[in-house]
Amino acid sequence: MFSLVFAVTLLLTLGTRLYLATRQIRHIALHRAEVPQDFRQQISLAAHQKAADYSISRTRLGMLAVALDAAIVLGFTLLGGLQLLDAGIQSHLDGVWGGLALMACVAFISSVVELPLSWYRQFVLEARFGFNRMTPRLFWTDWVKGMVLGAVIGGPLVWVVLALMESAGPLWWVYAWGVWTAFSLLIMVLYPSLIAPLFNKFTPMETGEMRSRIENLMRRCGFSPAGLFVMDGSRRSAHGNAYFTGFGKAKRIVFFDTLLQRLSPGQIEAVLAHELGHFSKRHVLRHLLLSIAMSGLTLWVLSELMLRTWFYTGLGVTPRLIGDNHAMALLLFFMVMPWFSFLLKPVMAALSRKHEYEADAYAAQQARAEDLISALVRLYEDNASTLTPDPLHSLFYDSHPPASLRIAHLKSLPPPSAQAAALPGAV
Repeated sequence: MFSLVFAVTLLLTLGTRLYLATRQIRHIALHRAEVPQDFRQQISLAAHQKAADYSISRTRLGMLAVALDAAIVLGFTLLGGLQLLDAGIQSHLDGVWGGLALMACVAFISSVVELPLSWYRQFVLEARFGFNRMTPRLFWTDWVKGMVLGAVIGGPLVWVVLALMESAGPLWWVYAWGVWTAFSLLIMVLYPSLIAPLFNKFTPMETGEMRSRIENLMRRCGFSPAGLFVMDGSRRSAHGNAYFTGFGKAKRIVFFDTLLQRLSPGQIEAVLAHELGHFSKRHVLRHLLLSIAMSGLTLWVLSELMLRTWFYTGLGVTPRLIGDNHAMALLLFFMVMPWFSFLLKPVMAALSRKHEYEADAYAAQQARAEDLISALVRLYEDNASTLTPDPLHSLFYDSHPPASLRIAHLKSLPPPSAQAAALPGAV
């Protein structure tokens, strides 16, 4: 019975995702011939059409990626891939080490199967629109580094979780939840200084007007990072970005070199003020706490399902009567969970868009809203982001509000003095 439930869920989710992608393509194509009214003075028709073509190409490739994901999951579950792998591994290894080997094999096979799409995305699609800066050698180096890093960091974590499942009794999930939380916080601390530099070069921002302006902004916002860095994003892509990384005293602010080349000092200050808005409004902390709570709920659900024979047999696996099924339970659960939880995406996307509006409002208090608007328009143009997404597709997928709504919101905000006067307790 569970096989039927899973098959129907997978097909419905796959169908929904392909339907949303089709809507996105049709909607963008329908509005390709004309720049939206609010952007006609800043964005040319040629740039608008490039963004439309780029978005359509990315969406079509995404449809292929979704179909491939479904095929991989079906191959491992109902078509017997996991059962076959497990039988081969158990003839040589068992227990925790056998489970670790099974999970490593699945991760490697999945990565290899997805390689052609990754290659096409980088060297065909991105190159066609002028965004690719990566060499084939760098592509393969990144892939190998990613696999090695996954083994070095993920391997011990999986080993500990499997050991807890084997020896900690019915409450193993509580201990695993604690381990996972501690691990996540540790990675947030170590990522900026130990992991990220394996892939990119980070250079302290040079002293000068731009750095002074940024430091003054951070002082006004009460933010004290461990450093300001410029990342060689142009080594891989022409896209620009800026982000926070780290946790606690290890916090860093990182700018792509491509971003600094394209925006004026005022625009960069406004973009950073938006990011500082996420810090000031505690969005990062809320997201972290929500993630921790969701991981605990997820592990509890897994602890219940792994005791049910139908969970294994319904997904194409015959559970062992002698020995453990812990690694198999982990794999099956995390393979099928995204297909069952897809309908939660609009909820999470709505929360993210709410936070973006709040961060924009904060930025308009600390910098000029006009600078943020012009920076966003420039980034939409430079990154070939569509100005006309399909509303339903956006509802499911977009963590940021559509361009027209976001800029309309910024334009509707009162001047900083009026906003301050409207705050509770303001004089």
